[in-house]
This record gives sequence, C-alpha cells and structure tokens, in this order.
Amino acid sequence: MRLAKSAPWLRAAVLLPALLLPFGLAHAGKTLDQIRQRSQLSCGVSTGVIGFSSVDSQGNWRGLDVDVCRAIAAAVLHDPDKVKYVPLNSQQRFTALQSGEVDILSRDTTWTLTRDASMGLSFTAVTYYDGQGFLVPKKLRLTSAKQLKNAEICVQSGTTTEKNLNDYFKAQGVRIKPVVFEKFESAIKAFFSGRCQAYTTDASALAFIRSKEAAKPDDYQVLPELISKEPLAPVVRRGDDEWFAIVKWVVFALIEAEEYGVTRKNVETMKASPNPAIGRLLGSAEDSGKPLGLDRDWAARAVGAVGNYGEIFQRNVGADSPLKLARGLNALWNKGGLMYAPPIR
Repeated sequence: MRLAKSAPWLRAAVLLPALLLPFGLAHAGKTLDQIRQRSQLSCGVSTGVIGFSSVDSQGNWRGLDVDVCRAIAAAVLHDPDKVKYVPLNSQQRFTALQSGEVDILSRDTTWTLTRDASMGLSFTAVTYYDGQGFLVPKKLRLTSAKQLKNAEICVQSGTTTEKNLNDYFKAQGVRIKPVVFEKFESAIKAFFSGRCQAYTTDASALAFIRSKEAAKPDDYQVLPELISKEPLAPVVRRGDDEWFAIVKWVVFALIEAEEYGVTRKNVETMKASPNPAIGRLLGSAEDSGKPLGLDRDWAARAVGAVGNYGEIFQRNVGADSPLKLARGLNALWNKGGLMYAPPIR
C-alpha cells in the first residue's frame, strides 16, 4: 500500500504496530501452538543413560536431560508432568526430530558443525560439557590411551564417539581395531565379556558404567585422557525461531537461577527480592515472558518444577547421584566453570 505524503498520521498508524512488535508479545510459533493443542511436550531421550535419561524402578524417567524437558513443560504448559518421553537410539534421534515425531531432542547429543549446519536442526544451549574417555581392565596395566596399539575397542555406531576414536588414533599414528555396535547396551556387554580391551564413550557415562555395570568395579579404570570436546545440548528443528528461543531461554533461566541463589524451595519467596535481576527472572519486576510468547511466571515455574541448574546437576550426576561427578567445566562461570547465561533483561 502506498501512503500519501499528505497523511503522516496514516503512515504512523500503519508503521506503529510493526515498530512495536519486537518489544511486545511475540507470536507463539507453530511448534508451541501444536504442543498447546495436544497439551503435551514430546521429548526425545536416550534408550537409557543413567544420570541423563533413564527409567527408574517405578517406571519414571529421570535424569538431567529429562529435567530439561520437565522445565520446558512447566514453562509453556504450566505442568512439568505433561511430557511424553520417546526413547531414541543414536540412529533414530535426528530423523525423529526432523520428521516432527518429537518437539525437542534432549538426549546427550554433541553439538557439532555438521549437525548444526546441514541437518535442518538448531542446537540451543549447552546443558553439559563432557569429553570422551576410555575404560580399561586394570590387569592391562595401562596408563595412557596411547598404549592401546592394536587393541580392539568397543564403541557405539552413529555417534561422535566413533568418529573421535578414529580421528584420535589416526593423529597419534596408533593403529586400533574398532568393534562397532548399534546399541549402547550391546557394546557394554561385549566389553565386560572380554570381547574388547577398551570401551569408549563420554566420561560422564564411563563413571556409571564402571560402578554399576562391572561385576568388580575395582578391576577397571578410566584412563586420564579426554580426547574430545563434547558440548551436549538440546536440539530443535530449524525454522521455528519462537520455539528455538523458548527452549534456549528456559535453559538460561535455570543457570541464571543458580547464579542468583533461586532454588526450588525458595522460588516463591525470592519474588519479593529487591534485586532487579531476580525480579526480571521471576517476573515480579518485569514481564520477561512477553518476548517469548509466554506469561510472566514462565521461569519461576521452570525453577519450581526442577530446581536451578546446580540442583539439577547435583541430583542427577553430582554428589547426590550414583555418578558423583565433580562440577568441573559445568560449574558456573564465576566459580571456574563454563556455565554462563546471557542476562534476562
């Protein structure tokens, strides 16, 4: 439409909504619309990785990746239990997300260039910084992965783990024999039966495998090297910027909550805090939900459902879990780690 020069008021009336849109209530986006219509978030998880996503003895899904989905469901559906968990192996996970079978992949998945740039997917925010290591029998008396010359090494197919294994030893000039399995469980079983001299995967998983899967844990050791960077992050389909922003900022809100001391137990009382940053996070001072197409209590519900990032870490993989992993790189930025959230403002 062409606006007459003699009608500045008309031009202003037409342009004003466009100018205000970025600062007002955002459109929800097609993915969120679908989630709200079915009143359920479809979350792709692993087939069973303790600490990240696995089923407990009561049939409930537990883990760090599971808590991310629960936090998102709390933020967008007002109920952390409105999640359908879809177990996916390494070969199935990306196809399930691309096809729309799941709304989000929260499944110990490493962020890489190829996955981010060529699969029609977008990685959101890192929820765990990991690295690949090796589990070996102590009887081999190894002190370094470089000593695995001509060794048979059990590894799961369709993972960055398999590629890292080949890349590392090629760079070292060391020949090895990968023994590839489609399923996580099959690879572990083969290793403990003596089929391979070593088993390789993310170090977070090796700690559990040694303590819970080995008949005699003291007969095994994790070698000191980490041979890769494994930033694990939830993944969404490309093309829905609104949903991408929601998932990303829910993760950031959990990290920000830890930084400001907002916990699962005190989230309601902290709404009265005079700290402006806490007021923005919890919606008591400013409505941070508008740009996301959510209400002002979105972050408060997420934290109230699962706790802040530190609570999630400690419960699932840290001191209160069977893994008992140190925070390390997953500590907050102001405590020597890499966990850092952009400001909510």
